[in-house]
Amino acid sequence: MDNTVYTLSARGKKINQPIKNYLNNYFPNIPINKIDSVFGFIEPTSLYSGRPFLKRQISDSDYKFLQENNIGLRIPFTNHYVTIEEYEKYKPVLEKYHEKGNSIIISNDDFAKWIKKDFPFYKVEASILKEIDSLEKINKALELYDTIVLPMTVNHNIKLLKEIKHKDKITLFGNAGCALTCPNRICYDYISRANKTLGGSNVITRLIYYYYSFIIRRKWCMHKIKPRKLHGIKDFDIDKYYEMGFTRFKMLREHSGRKTGY
Repeated sequence: MDNTVYTLSARGKKINQPIKNYLNNYFPNIPINKIDSVFGFIEPTSLYSGRPFLKRQISDSDYKFLQENNIGLRIPFTNHYVTIEEYEKYKPVLEKYHEKGNSIIISNDDFAKWIKKDFPFYKVEASILKEIDSLEKINKALELYDTIVLPMTVNHNIKLLKEIKHKDKITLFGNAGCALTCPNRICYDYISRANKTLGGSNVITRLIYYYYSFIIRRKWCMHKIKPRKLHGIKDFDIDKYYEMGFTRFKMLREHSGRKTGY
């Protein structure tokens, strides 16, 4: 019996678009009972990374729909830099979503330890931003994290994938965008730092800052250091990984009309 499950991206979802409609539009081939979780921006905080935080993507009504359909919320608090003071500041947000079935995606090990100690209902997942790309790193991470998202590049390392013992604790990408072959990977760290100062700012301030700072640097990173062709989302052969024993897959949203470099 096929026991694959999927965690789906709400990146780019508009706050006034019901999550049910969003899932039907962008992931029409994935049955609702196969959706393990959905991830995206929730409350404004400085704990995000990976993408600039501009506004909420998952509303309270969206969250209610997820709960009613036994779908977990996966919170991407992946900032590389988290202080204990910051953790204490955002405890009310953590309390709000502290339910069994929900997860937090984390890059900072200290943050992961605090969560596991104070919020035991959350599953704690090691983010792709941690670049866990070897058997040694996987085994070490599983001492702290409940599950691990492996980098997109690991999908091509069949030898490593076959060597992993706890495949039930591994999340592989079912498709991929610019991170697949990015030669620089400077944006993750940069966005972590930017979100530290802009997490509580108003939308206009954040938008102006990110446009003139991050986007310009990103274009320079992609095209000046090592020019790359631009493509759309790349799909992986999920059946191949399922035959190897993997059942957890992360799916990105297809950006119609937009291109990513990989």
